[in-house]
Amino acid sequence: MIARPPSVCVFCGSRDGRDPAHAAEAEAFGRALAEAGWRLVYGAGDVGLMGRVARSAQAAGGQTFGVIPVHLFDREVGKRDLTTFVVTENMHERKKVMFMNSDAIVVLPGGAGSLDEFFEVLTWRQLGLHVKPIFLLSTDGFWAPLTALIDHFIAEGFADASLRDYVRVVPDVPALLAALRAALS
Repeated sequence: MIARPPSVCVFCGSRDGRDPAHAAEAEAFGRALAEAGWRLVYGAGDVGLMGRVARSAQAAGGQTFGVIPVHLFDREVGKRDLTTFVVTENMHERKKVMFMNSDAIVVLPGGAGSLDEFFEVLTWRQLGLHVKPIFLLSTDGFWAPLTALIDHFIAEGFADASLRDYVRVVPDVPALLAALRAALS
């Protein structure tokens, strides 16, 4: 059996967003993953922050594992030159394959799709289905409204305070790398 490197699942936008800091952090994180010897597991797109993370990881010599559903292949410009490229039938399979092939989850800025992916792994964690660490890269405070919403769930009695413990919010790539090193060692 061939051992694989530690793998980090990255959920993020298929767009760059308005703040150039998001694109810069996505590229920095892709490079950092490769330099750390960690494999990128992501949505296999070549657009937006997804594409930036992957291209940066590849340029730095990193391994890439991409998973894309057949219906998004054209829309997200499926990136075929990855170390591993998987096409699934639907979004549910995509998320499952990405999750099963990773040791940690990182959520960069993104939209509804990134939130869907985040809440699925957070719910699985809350239900005790996994213990993988989950990180939010909150570049320029991007995820502050989300963390406020989680605090609201807790304050209103719809979640236990332990929900906060399942997610670590980090402000930048250096802090994210330090947190990942601690979690993956």
